[in-house]
Amino acid sequence: MSETSNTSADQGTETQMAKTFDPAGIEAKWFAHWESEGLFRPERPDAAPFTIVNPPPNVTGSLHIGHALDNTLQDIVIRYERMRGKDALWVVGTDHAGIATQMVVERNLNSQGIKRTDMTREQFLDHVWEWKGQSGGTITRQLRRLGCSMDWSREQFTMDPHFTKAVLKVFVDLYNKGLIYRDKRLVNWDPALKTAISDLEVETREVQGGFWHFRYPLADGVKLDNGQDYIEVATTRPETMLADMAVAVHPDDDRYKSVIGKDILQPITGRRFKVVADEHADPELGSGAVKITPGHDFNDFDVGKRAGIAPGDMLNMLDGDARVVQTADGLIPENYLGQDRFEARDMVVAEMKALGFLIPHVVKDKEGNETEHDAEPRTIQTPYGDRGGVVIEPWLTDQWYVDAETLAQPPMQAVRDGRIEIVPKTWEKTFFNWMENIQPWCVSRQLWWGHQIPAWYAEDGEVFVAESEEEAQALAGNKSLTRDPDVLDTWFSSALWPFATLGWPDNTDLVKKHYPNDLLVSGFDILFFWDARMAMQGMEFMGEVPWKKLYLHGLVRAADGAKMSKSKGNVVDPLGLIDQYGADALRFFMAAMESQGRDVKMDEKRVEGYRNFATKLWNAARFCQSNGIGASDTLAAPAATSAVNKWIVGEVVETAAELDKAMADLRFDAAANIIYHFVWDQFCDWYIELVKGNFDEETKAVAGWVLDQILVMLHPFMPFITEELWHAQAAASGTTRPYELIVAKWPEPDASVDADAKAEVEWLIALTSALRAAKNELGLAPGAKLEAWLTSTAGPAHGIIERNFPAIDRVARLSAVHFGEAPAGAAMQVNVGNDIFIVPLEGLIDVEAEKARLTKAREASMKEAKSLEGRLSNPNFVERAKPEAVEKARADHAHHSAEVERLGAALARLG
Repeated sequence: MSETSNTSADQGTETQMAKTFDPAGIEAKWFAHWESEGLFRPERPDAAPFTIVNPPPNVTGSLHIGHALDNTLQDIVIRYERMRGKDALWVVGTDHAGIATQMVVERNLNSQGIKRTDMTREQFLDHVWEWKGQSGGTITRQLRRLGCSMDWSREQFTMDPHFTKAVLKVFVDLYNKGLIYRDKRLVNWDPALKTAISDLEVETREVQGGFWHFRYPLADGVKLDNGQDYIEVATTRPETMLADMAVAVHPDDDRYKSVIGKDILQPITGRRFKVVADEHADPELGSGAVKITPGHDFNDFDVGKRAGIAPGDMLNMLDGDARVVQTADGLIPENYLGQDRFEARDMVVAEMKALGFLIPHVVKDKEGNETEHDAEPRTIQTPYGDRGGVVIEPWLTDQWYVDAETLAQPPMQAVRDGRIEIVPKTWEKTFFNWMENIQPWCVSRQLWWGHQIPAWYAEDGEVFVAESEEEAQALAGNKSLTRDPDVLDTWFSSALWPFATLGWPDNTDLVKKHYPNDLLVSGFDILFFWDARMAMQGMEFMGEVPWKKLYLHGLVRAADGAKMSKSKGNVVDPLGLIDQYGADALRFFMAAMESQGRDVKMDEKRVEGYRNFATKLWNAARFCQSNGIGASDTLAAPAATSAVNKWIVGEVVETAAELDKAMADLRFDAAANIIYHFVWDQFCDWYIELVKGNFDEETKAVAGWVLDQILVMLHPFMPFITEELWHAQAAASGTTRPYELIVAKWPEPDASVDADAKAEVEWLIALTSALRAAKNELGLAPGAKLEAWLTSTAGPAHGIIERNFPAIDRVARLSAVHFGEAPAGAAMQVNVGNDIFIVPLEGLIDVEAEKARLTKAREASMKEAKSLEGRLSNPNFVERAKPEAVEKARADHAHHSAEVERLGAALARLG
């Protein structure tokens, strides 16, 4: 069932399996064995490649529930493709995480009374590398606990020398092509970290703030058509008026048409600037006029450019600490200089009020009494740095930018023509919307840890970009050079992950065989920050797409659908779940709940349920071993003559085919449910029950083969228990496996579905299920033995009963089946297809009393269902009640509706 392994498969599995399934011991044992024996990437030089790169977690990180989902899905795919004989490579590594790592190391140094600024850059970087060596492997150890079968022998790091070489080459090449340039633009500035940060590192919080209204006087005696000599403006950030450069009005707003192009005054600074026409101003919002601070607001920056203000001429009023500095025109009063931005806010409001330019917010109480307030209270969506923890300031500064618009064109075409397939396809619209409106990508960060930008400046400001200082000096001649102190955005280096991890820019064997990658599995939340940028860089430097298929999964949310956050206290620790239920149970939960286009709701009860599933499989294997069933020695299905053995072979054939289709479509939920129901229902609940007491040599061979196929098909989802049972089955036979399950072949049954056997066994299952349901409806003990009369004479039922009566007696609990008319008296009717069974009930229940009980219960459920239907059809209830109350009402309605059907069926059985 596999190529021969050069490793020993004898892991000392006890011949006698433990009575209870305990995942902790087997997980540590098998992962260590797989890794030490090189089984995550066996030598397959002639095999077709299959390649995945993992989204590199931050080197500072710990495994969170999102990592557990993302990496479980990848591991399922890579184990599946490895078992299909591919040269399966799953690249693993970590990201140097510039900001996060620098923060961790600085915090450690601060605890020792040392500041970063007390040392040289080189000394600080030595501390960072020392920290990485001691503490940087936490998340990779945790990924191992999850069972991730990555190529750990080639673990990558974005600051490795070969990776740094790739990063520098990409920067220099893009610069030489005119695709990287230096520009003055607004960035998200974190005053705590003193660096620009990406949009992904900005989190929006609701903050209780104010909305202030002010009068800006028109200059030179100009008035509006209504005689007003000022324009009203409003802002949530009054301090920014110290750098105002315009007031914008809508070009079609009749109130202001006469003053467009006229001068207006800022009262505190005395600065004169124009009233400009711009569609950014909304006539329906407030006064319809907007104060414009192009150096400190992203929308205002664009308005300023449209008004003809060059970025280099835009006024800046803050330093890197977000304290007030003098603007280029020198008009900010001295008392504001050096003030914190929020202190300046209070000062501006107070001065504008004292000057008579504040328009108060007036509130009336119930009696009509008016109270004036400086500002209208507002809940404001405020950007915070996710690591610095302070309000982000839009700040005008010189940074390095990538011409993302140019680089975005080939990936968009690749998605359009199918070279990149996005799954689910619904994400294509979002992808195109962002790519078609893409902005220049700021790639410089004001940090010490990271890839230092390979640009050197002469004293006159001329820039020289090269891969090394020697090359830059050669370009500069005798000029004295100073290197740019900034580093590159972490996303810049991680955008090279699909090819730099393979050895590029060297044309290595790995590059030649494994680029492009086959699949990328990613959370939708990094579609733009990472996925799209990999597509840009891959197509620019490799001339091909980075991966053929992009699978975007949702987020893992709390049980109530809320986003997990530490502040809400609803974060779930995957390692705690592994400790409690085992990695296999958590993995299976992730697969079963991963439905394309939907988020995963955390449900610990379901994780526990999949632990029970593993226990059921464990007990089934123990039962098989106790009946002389061990490992199979054949890849193809053994010969079968009995209907039940033919049926289970056919079920394997169908299950493997359905599983292959689900995996091809990346329907992880469907794949998990297919193998779950085969194991639980067909094998454990039906096959084992049907063959109990009849373990002849054929049945032993078939059962052993089927259990082997189960272990193979389930292995990508539950690798630990399946590997343990794989060897336990061999030990039970007194043999050892010549190879591990991780490198076994995917099922090749070389068999077909026997339609007659399938029909026969499904008839037996239907009979048993119908009898069990009838007993449950009528309150009869499940184990009660009954007699039945088969009234129909046509069809195959007679033959099926005669051939399978021992199983019918044992499983369906029928002690006798008679053919012909049933005796008179109380009885229930059970239908199996076209076959009608009459089961006498005399002496078993009081039929009339049972009818009365069922009727009363049915009427109660009908009444309750009708009442709930009325509530649910009332819009007031559905729209105003708490969501959990509405959900409970819907669940209760479904329950009572089902009860009406069930109790009605029970009454019908009694005639």
